[in-house]
Amino acid sequence: MNVQNAVAPLAGRGELRFLACGSVDDGKSTLIGRLIADAGGLLDDQAKALREDSRRFGTCNGAVDFALLLDGLEAEREQGITIDVAYRFFSTARRAFVVADTPGHRQYTRNMATGASNAELAVLLVDARKGVLEQTRRHAAIVALLGIRHLVLAVNKIDLVGFAAASFREIEAAFAAVARPLDFSSVVAIPLSARHGDNVTARSARTGWYRGPSLLEHLETVRTDAEAADRPFRFAVQWVNRPNADFRGFAGTVASGRVAVGDRVVAASSGRIAEVARIVTFDGDLATAAAGRSVTLVFRDEIDIGRGDLLADPKNRPTVARRLAADLVWMDEAPALPGKRYLLKIGTATVPAAITRIANTLDVESLARLPGGVLELNGIGRVEIETAAPVAFDPYDDNRRTGAFILIDAATLGTVAAGLAVASLDRSTNVHHQPEDVTPQVRARAKGQRATVVWLTGLPGSGKSTIANAVERRLVALGRQTMLLDGDNLRQGLNADLGFDAASRAENVRRVGEVAKLMADAGLIVLVALVSPFRADRARARSLMPEGRFLEVFVDTPAEICRLRDPKGLYAKAERGKVENVTGRDQPYEPPESPDLVLRTLELDPEQAAELVIEKVLGRPLT
Repeated sequence: MNVQNAVAPLAGRGELRFLACGSVDDGKSTLIGRLIADAGGLLDDQAKALREDSRRFGTCNGAVDFALLLDGLEAEREQGITIDVAYRFFSTARRAFVVADTPGHRQYTRNMATGASNAELAVLLVDARKGVLEQTRRHAAIVALLGIRHLVLAVNKIDLVGFAAASFREIEAAFAAVARPLDFSSVVAIPLSARHGDNVTARSARTGWYRGPSLLEHLETVRTDAEAADRPFRFAVQWVNRPNADFRGFAGTVASGRVAVGDRVVAASSGRIAEVARIVTFDGDLATAAAGRSVTLVFRDEIDIGRGDLLADPKNRPTVARRLAADLVWMDEAPALPGKRYLLKIGTATVPAAITRIANTLDVESLARLPGGVLELNGIGRVEIETAAPVAFDPYDDNRRTGAFILIDAATLGTVAAGLAVASLDRSTNVHHQPEDVTPQVRARAKGQRATVVWLTGLPGSGKSTIANAVERRLVALGRQTMLLDGDNLRQGLNADLGFDAASRAENVRRVGEVAKLMADAGLIVLVALVSPFRADRARARSLMPEGRFLEVFVDTPAEICRLRDPKGLYAKAERGKVENVTGRDQPYEPPESPDLVLRTLELDPEQAAELVIEKVLGRPLT
C-alpha cells in the first residue's frame, strides 16, 4: 500500500473533509472523539460535558468515553451504536477538518453514503480481532463508487491482539486484495488503539515495528485529488437576481474551475454564449472567482437563463442528454421500479425522470456486477434513466460536483436514491445546441399566432383523427397556419420501422413529440392524433414545449363503443388473431390524470368537440 504519491508538504492551511466508516462496534466514534480531543479540539465546557456524559452513558468503567462526542442521539447512547451521520469540525495548526461519523449497521448503509458524498478521504475501521468483513467490503465499494480516492485502513483495537505485527500484516494483505479493483489513489494502513490513543495523534512505542505516520500526521499531510478549482468551469444558476430594472444577475456557487471578468460562458442546455461583465458579491465586485465562491454573475448582453441552468466554459462543455447511465445507492424501503416516475435533482435543476432499466446490481461480497436484478434498500446498481427534459452533467468520475444527483419520489417527495452519472446513452455525443438568431417567438409573431401543440390521446376508434381533422379545417378557415400529425400516417413513413410493443410505442411517441416541437418552433399550430397509451411518454412530449404551449386533450370514449365503431377493422382483426398488441385489448391504456381538456364523445359530435378544442387554442369563445 503506497502513500508516497499522496503525501507532500501543504502549500497552505487547507480543509480536509473525511469520513469514518466500518462495521458495527469497530470503534469509529471512539476514534474520532479521541482524535478531536487529543488534537486540542475540545473547549473546557465540552470536555466537562464529556466527562459527565461518560459517567451517565459511558462503557469504559468510569473513564472518558470518547464515542459520546459523536453519538448524539439518545437511542445511540443507550445502545452504544451510531445511527445517524454525526459531523464534527476541528483544526490543528496545519489543517482544518470536517469529519463525518457514519453508521456501521447494514440497514444504515444509506446514511453512510450520505456522509461519503462530500468527503475527500475515508477512514475505514477494521477490528484487529475480526479482520475484513462483508461490511468492510461494502463500505470500501461505496467509498470508491462515490469517488473517494484516498483511504486509511485503521486497524483498531490493536491492543486486544497484544500489538501483534502479524495480525496487522494479515489484515493489511487481506484488504489489499479487496482494494485492488476499486482504483484508489492511495491506501494507508495504520495500527491503532482508539481507546488508549496509540498511533492516533502520535506514533506509539508499543508498535515499534510500525514505521508509518500516526493517523493525525497522515490527515495533516495527505494531498487529495485535484482541487475543484483545477477542473473546467461550472456554475449552476440558483436564482435570477433582479432587484430593479437596471440590474440583472445570476446568483449561485462556482461548482468547479474559475471565472473572470471578460470570460465567455455558455448556458449548456441552450448553447447561448455571454461575456461576464461583473462578478458581484456582498463585499464588492471581484475580478475572478474560484470553486466554492458564491457570487452573482452579470453579463454584458441579455441572455435567457433561469434557475437550473448550468453555465460552463464554451470550449469544455458538460454533457447534455435525456438518457443517461448512472450508479444508484438505493435509500427507500420500496424497491426501484422501472417505469415509475421520479424527480431527478441535479445541481439546481429538477426534472421528471424514470428508470428505464436496471442494468446490473453490485454484489458486495465478490464486488462483481450481476446482470439485472432488483434494487432494494441499501442496494447498489447501474441503471438507465430517461428524463423529461435534457439535463447537463459531467460524469461523476470527472466532476463530483456536477455528476451527483438524487432521485425523489414524485408522490411523497422523499429522497429514494443517491445517483452518480456515468455517461450519456444518447448516441449523438459531443454535440451541443447551436443557438439561432431567428427564435420560435419571432416565427410565431411573423405568422400572427401563438404556436401550440394540441395532443389528442385516446383509445383506437375513440375519434381522435376525426376531431383533429375538423379542428384543422376550421382553424385554416380562420386564417391560422397548422399541421396535422396523425399516428397512422406517420407509421407509413417516419415510424414505419417501429412495431407495437411497449418500447416501440414509447419511441413512436418520442419521435412524434420531437417533430411536433420542430413544427411549433416554426410557428405553427400542431395537431397530434395519437393513441400514445402511456402517461410517461405523453409527459415527455409535454416537457419539450414551453409552459402553456402544450394542450393534452383526452378523447374519452368507452372501450365498448370503440369496439363497436372499429372504423379501421382493428378490433375485429385482433379477435381473429390477425393483429397483436392492440391498446385497450392486449395492452393497457393510461388515461390522462389532469388533461387540459376532456372530450366525452357520447355527449358531443365531432364538430362540437372541435369547437371546444379551437376555443382552448385561441383562448376565447368562437361566438
